[in-house]
Amino acid sequence: MTARRFRSARRIPAALVALLVLAVVGLFLYDLAAVRADRPAMAWRRELAHRLEVYTPADPEVQVAGGILVLAGAVLLLLAFTPGIRRILMMRSPGEQDGDQQAGPRLRAGIGRRDAAQVLRDRAMEVPGVRSARVRMGRSRVRVRATSHFRELDAVRADLDAVIAVGIDELGLVHPPRPRLKVRRRAD
Repeated sequence: MTARRFRSARRIPAALVALLVLAVVGLFLYDLAAVRADRPAMAWRRELAHRLEVYTPADPEVQVAGGILVLAGAVLLLLAFTPGIRRILMMRSPGEQDGDQQAGPRLRAGIGRRDAAQVLRDRAMEVPGVRSARVRMGRSRVRVRATSHFRELDAVRADLDAVIAVGIDELGLVHPPRPRLKVRRRAD
């Protein structure tokens, strides 16, 4: 069973869309029932029918209104299909970390990208010869930029590579990102 990413609730956009749809459908149903009861249609519906007779799909007003509706629909679809909480990286359950799938209860845990980057930055600063380090955490890659002020750059890079690899492993991420290291000498 694969771990699924956290999804944002998006309660406010869903509630607004539901209320808007409910209002429009209720208005149309009321007007339809009034017409079936031999009453005249509402003025807005008569006006809408008249405008639909006058305007054609080739008119600029109709095309602009259609474009706005298409854009609104695309935004709603994007909100519906994207997870929404991309700044949280999924972590493995305690049983998955040891390789045993049945070791304990299924837990869902995550760590923020900034927090994970801070953990790796602290680990990088422990490497002898590293004066400063900057870590940027992505979904599939960790970018580490370190500045060395003594020791050979190759030795610092090798130590930093080992420390970052252990740090990524200890984070216990479901999809561990690949490290990308850049070590340079401090410019005086």
